[in-house]
Parts: sequence; C-alpha cells; structure tokens
Amino acid sequence: MSAGPRAGRPETARQPQRSTAGNIAFTAGLILVLATTFLGAFAGIYLTLKLADESFLSPAIPEDGRIALVIGGIGFGAVVGGFLPLTILGLFGGTDEKPRLRPIEASRKMLGVLLFGIYLVVVSVIAAQLGWILPEGLVALAGVFAVGFGWIPLALLPWERFGLEGVRSRFASSRKAS
Repeated sequence: MSAGPRAGRPETARQPQRSTAGNIAFTAGLILVLATTFLGAFAGIYLTLKLADESFLSPAIPEDGRIALVIGGIGFGAVVGGFLPLTILGLFGGTDEKPRLRPIEASRKMLGVLLFGIYLVVVSVIAAQLGWILPEGLVALAGVFAVGFGWIPLALLPWERFGLEGVRSRFASSRKAS
C-alpha cells in the first residue's frame, strides 16, 4: 500500500492537451475573428453614416437620430465580420464530431447572417425616428436597447422551417457543456 497523497484514490484519466501548434493555430484564428469583427464594425459605421447623409434615406433620418443608425451599423458590421471567417474556416476544417461545412450550408448561413444584420439596421432606423421628438442622448440609449435586444424576436422563430435545424440543437448542447 502506498503512503503518498494519492493513496486510495482512483487514478483519473488525463485529458488530452493541445499541442503548441494547436495553441498557435487557435490564437491565430481568434485574432483573425476579432480583427474582422472590429473591421466589420468600423465598415458598418461608415456605411450607415453614408446611408444617413448621402442616400435616399437621408431625409427620413433626423439629426438627433443618426447615432441610433450608427449603433445599428456597428451591430451589422460586427456580426457579419465575426461570422464570415468562422464560416470560411468551417468550409476547410472539420472533425469527427463536427464535419466540414458544405458550400450550400455555408452560403445559407452567411445569407442568414446578412439578413440578421439588415434586420439590425432596420431596427436602428426605426429607433432613429425617435430623434424627431427626443434629444440625442435618449435616442442613443433607445438605439442601444433596440439593437441589443433586436435578436429576441428571432429567437422565437421556428428555425427548422428555414432549413437551419442545427441552430437550436447547437445552442442547447453548448449550454449543457457549461
């Protein structure tokens, strides 16, 4: 019988650890996703400011409502910029548990992300209309809430009808793991 600190306890199976190359690849992927998210957010700001200043929509956006439109542009650009590299990486990498994406699946996911981003911009245009009656600070607050909680109606949609049956199951499996 051993008198060491582990005496009497069953030996637990060691979990496999990532290699150095795996850690470097993960870090590079994380930097890529963060960079495209930030660049997408800045591109969204630029595009929504152009939308508010130089498009057919400019008479409909009050001066005090421009900030709400910019908030929607941040959401649009960040979502699209964040999911684009993840979808592209999903086309090329896969495991036994999660196989590679097919091009049709990837295009369907990116179309869904683009439509969600456009939805956020539409919600921010609606919030920008408060600029006719409220000061800029309150419109900015309303814009943050409108865009921030804009995903809630989409959470109630039956994703299976759109061919995205894996959306809820992946969300539920990620909650069980944590």
